Amino acid sequence: MRNYNPTQRILVTGGAGFLGSHLIDRLLARGDDVVCADNLFTGTKRNVEHLLGHPRFEFIRHDVTFPLYLEVDQIYNLACPASPIHYQHDPVQTTKTSVHGAINMLGLAKRLRAKIFQASTSEVYGDPTVHPQTEAYWGNVNPIGIRSCYDEGKRCAETLFFDYYRQHKLDIRVARIFNTYGPRMHPNDGRVVSNFIMQALQGQDITLYGSGQQTRSFCYVDDLIEGFIRFMDLPRGADGAPGFPGPINLGNPVEFTIRQLAELVIALTGSSSKMVFMPLPADDPLQRQPDISRACAYLNDWQPQVQLQQGLVKTIAYFDQLLSSS
Repeated sequence: MRNYNPTQRILVTGGAGFLGSHLIDRLLARGDDVVCADNLFTGTKRNVEHLLGHPRFEFIRHDVTFPLYLEVDQIYNLACPASPIHYQHDPVQTTKTSVHGAINMLGLAKRLRAKIFQASTSEVYGDPTVHPQTEAYWGNVNPIGIRSCYDEGKRCAETLFFDYYRQHKLDIRVARIFNTYGPRMHPNDGRVVSNFIMQALQGQDITLYGSGQQTRSFCYVDDLIEGFIRFMDLPRGADGAPGFPGPINLGNPVEFTIRQLAELVIALTGSSSKMVFMPLPADDPLQRQPDISRACAYLNDWQPQVQLQQGLVKTIAYFDQLLSSS
């Protein structure tokens, strides 16, 4: 397809979001043409406004629950609200975005015989009974809980991707993303890193849920995007068969308690904020830590490079500038 042009044309759905905008920056920097599709529900043009005059960048306002007809070589399907506040705002639409969005993007990839990447999530593991989580673990998910629209939507999307892989020999890549942070996070997404930083910068109480001893593993956005690109660039088999489909865990395996994160944010911001404790939300997982041995094996020894303190300094600077400008 499009053999007349050696430059790849790549579609990124959810491209105006936190992860999507960083991915687009990397793709453009290496010389690709990029089409960004986003309905701007949680994404924002602010994240891509520095690209609006770029000759190899195109923005389309589009909801992936409706079909999209383009000619591209690769598809990164990142479209879906990813924070509890946003995906619980309209849970039916969240499920539709994961499921109908996957169907529409897989249909496009099938027509074009394009390689397609699915941004899945560590939430497919639910509140895990296996620690750390390996890709072989099937998960412990409540199918009727308030988080199910996201958890089960992403699980169903994985099912669809692997059925297209088996039935239609589609070249898929499924990555399970663990907690990621960095500049361009939505300031009101309700996720723990952005919450703590915004509260600390404004001198508000730092809100912890439960005892603060639940754990998360925090991956800086640059490390995650490097994993995306290495995974997508894996070649097909020697006989032209689809390459390795995954799933692959992408995240930082270094585990921190939520209280440790709060203490670090307070120290780095120099805030006088105090920690206050609230009841733990329903179905909130108590542990989250990726086993990344599969990623290391397949992605040329991929490993997160940015330490939490280093990444938080950059993220705090972004939010500080955001508050100053507003």
